[in-house]
Amino acid sequence: MTTPLPPAQHALDLRFAPRLGAADFLVSDSNREAFERIGRWPDWRPPALVLYGPAGSGKTHLAHLWCERAGAALVAGDSVTTGDAAALAGNLAVDDADRAAETPLFHLYNLCRERGGSLLLTARAPPAAQRIALADLASRLRALPVVALGPPDDALLAAVLVKHFADRQIGVEPSVIAYLLSRIERSFAGAAAIVAALDRRALSARRAVTVALVREVLAAADAPLNPDRPAI
Repeated sequence: MTTPLPPAQHALDLRFAPRLGAADFLVSDSNREAFERIGRWPDWRPPALVLYGPAGSGKTHLAHLWCERAGAALVAGDSVTTGDAAALAGNLAVDDADRAAETPLFHLYNLCRERGGSLLLTARAPPAAQRIALADLASRLRALPVVALGPPDDALLAAVLVKHFADRQIGVEPSVIAYLLSRIERSFAGAAAIVAALDRRALSARRAVTVALVREVLAAADAPLNPDRPAI
């Protein structure tokens, strides 16, 4: 017989799988240019692009869309090694390229260009603002075109919250979204964090995500998710 979880115990969540299709990307003024530049491939001059923006702003989602369009490989920056550079070269996307070791990233860049491939890099800051010790790599990356993904406006942040809930198969009332909008950190990372926290609490307590549950989770936080939110 299966033993029920006590109310305070954390449940294992096997439902969460972010949807990364084109129809799932939420376009607004803050990311429209990046979305359109992805859609214009292969008409890139030069055949490379750097997307940069804060965590959760959609860089990885756009990288997946471009890889599907370009038949490209996608590799995490912190997993790039010199040994696999030759195998990965071609049409290539490096996600979080600012976390890659410089020498293998330099080899990847050179091989991709030598073979006539296209290259997409994502990062939290543009190459010009990064500390790059390898001078040859710095000069090449800083010559690439860059497109920023900006912070969300109200409409986009609301849509992002709805998407995060939908990705986790959680249905919520509009009142929940409205309540969250005025109380959480106004960032993509903040939206992802609160939805994850609410999902964990809802699973462990076997409750629906309601305004009452949101109030409890926010009140229990060690620090406000939005320093300017009104008192609960």
